[in-house]
Amino acid sequence: MLDPTPAPRLRNAMSIDVEDYFQVSAMAPYIRRADWDACECRVERNVNRILQLLADTQVHATFFTLGWIAERYPQLVKRIVAQGHELASHGYGHERASDLDRAALRQDLTRAKALLEDLGGVEVVGYRAPSFSIGKNNLWAFDVLSETGHRYSSSVYPIAHDHYGMPDSPRFAYEVRPGLLEIPVTTVRMGSRNLPSSGGGYFRLLPYGISHWLLSRVNRVDGESAVFYFHPWEIDPEQPRVQGIDAKTRFRHYVNLPRTEARIARLLRDFAWGRMDEIFLGRRLSAPAAVSSAQS
Repeated sequence: MLDPTPAPRLRNAMSIDVEDYFQVSAMAPYIRRADWDACECRVERNVNRILQLLADTQVHATFFTLGWIAERYPQLVKRIVAQGHELASHGYGHERASDLDRAALRQDLTRAKALLEDLGGVEVVGYRAPSFSIGKNNLWAFDVLSETGHRYSSSVYPIAHDHYGMPDSPRFAYEVRPGLLEIPVTTVRMGSRNLPSSGGGYFRLLPYGISHWLLSRVNRVDGESAVFYFHPWEIDPEQPRVQGIDAKTRFRHYVNLPRTEARIARLLRDFAWGRMDEIFLGRRLSAPAAVSSAQS
């Protein structure tokens, strides 16, 4: 199955969804939102480790950051920007877009965008819905994104999944509203199905060689830049174990956590990477003035 032909050095988009282990949607039945402040928060130490990995490999990435996290760790937001990464929005409180009406989504987007821009000192143009929660039943969410000043979304996963997915949607970036791109998480087309190929639990579950082959195929066969994602808690095997969760959630959340950091480091070396806004919008890195203000 593995193809020895080297992939062309297209730049792929590396993205990190900045949330903590207790904020994962699958944990919602077990950890009340009201109890989040009582949980041991490990996101700062894990993002700092990611920033070091990126610095070691000279990669710039996009950090889709929760407003809830930014509010509590403002210096972390400033470090992300100061090191040349793109600051983007993951909403404020990790509420699925599919669980909100238009007014509530607008409030969530506006609150998160304003907070991130104030702390980071840069314009925030990108958004990723928690749990890829824009689908055929809430396509109106794209209207709200456009109206709130976003220029791209990465909120659709074109696969069939029990929690999310829109398998019939385009596999690569497309203009979903005038001036607004949807940049789906990348899949590989096999027969009549799209296969997940770009991060999350699949990257932890599958052998590294398969993930490498899938990404290489997108670059080589489709001639497209891939979009990869992971979470800070996925490089943290020592995170607190949530008690009482069902077997499926336990497996999905904890599988191969001890191996993930090394796999990410290898992935960063094996492919060329960049920020979402640079690759898909042609934007340059944050201006020095903006970075300087973020450091102050």
